[in-house]
Amino acid sequence: MAKCIESALIGGEDVEIIVVDDGSTDGTARIADDYAAKYPTIVKAVHKENGGHGDAVCAGISHATGKYFKVVDSDDWLDKRAYPKVLATLKGVIERGEDLDLLISNYIYDKVGRRYKRVMRYDGGLPENEIITWEDERIRLKMDQYVLMHSVIYKTEVLHACKLELPKHTFYVDNIYVCKPMLFVKTLMYLNVDLYHYFIGREGQSVNEQTMIKRIDQQLLVDRILIEFLSENKPEIKNLYKFLFKYLDMMMCVTSSICLAGKTKELLQKRKDIWAFAKETDKDLYKELKKSFLGVTMNLPGSVGRFFSRTGYRITQKLFGFN
Repeated sequence: MAKCIESALIGGEDVEIIVVDDGSTDGTARIADDYAAKYPTIVKAVHKENGGHGDAVCAGISHATGKYFKVVDSDDWLDKRAYPKVLATLKGVIERGEDLDLLISNYIYDKVGRRYKRVMRYDGGLPENEIITWEDERIRLKMDQYVLMHSVIYKTEVLHACKLELPKHTFYVDNIYVCKPMLFVKTLMYLNVDLYHYFIGREGQSVNEQTMIKRIDQQLLVDRILIEFLSENKPEIKNLYKFLFKYLDMMMCVTSSICLAGKTKELLQKRKDIWAFAKETDKDLYKELKKSFLGVTMNLPGSVGRFFSRTGYRITQKLFGFN
């Protein structure tokens, strides 16, 4: 956590750092209070009962007074070269009185033991260094260009306007955090800098394969929330719908992959159940999901289907960063 906070402190008085102690017993409360005492005009310590990752994010939003809001998990950190560029960009937007709801930047898969650190970039998929709307015809995100929580900086007003609620004691709610506010995003900008270091490799981490298998019910809960969300909120703007559909498509692929990796009858049944839930909720959306490249790959029958599913699983490991 100290590395995370120290990386954010580079922003000085231009930033407000909210450290949420979610009822932790690992010393988080002490660390938060120490930094708040040392940097009283920058760091704010928030103490609350344990409610899980999503509840901590919501607590941070409720205490935020800044113009823009970014979530940084305690395992992760901000890049010392890219961070000042992001702050300068946002300050420029504010000083010029421009309207920007969302800033997107790159993130780095900082995986333990890997010399080459993969970077998720959006060049070619989004125009760079200019404010655009979802109607912009240059928005052409490729199949492997996924905008995750690590990529986004929302205007705080957007998060308040969407009345974001995240389920308590549930992992993987960062997927809800990306999707639900997007309906309120009218303007966006892509800054091609590698801002966020996403640390992968800690034992018991939520994206560890075995951990994901154990927590599959939490993944399935998030899937159901997003299925209902997109079914009830299909935007008329083509690019925005494509973005949200692609995200749900990725989620269904990851869930199917994890269920296949578990190799138990119970997990295979849960895989069938989530697809049945999608069909029952919205037949048109279900058909679209089944006809997508990932949907076809994950649902082919027989030995051929199992081969392609295993292949798809290896692809999703590389695309989405779980171990």
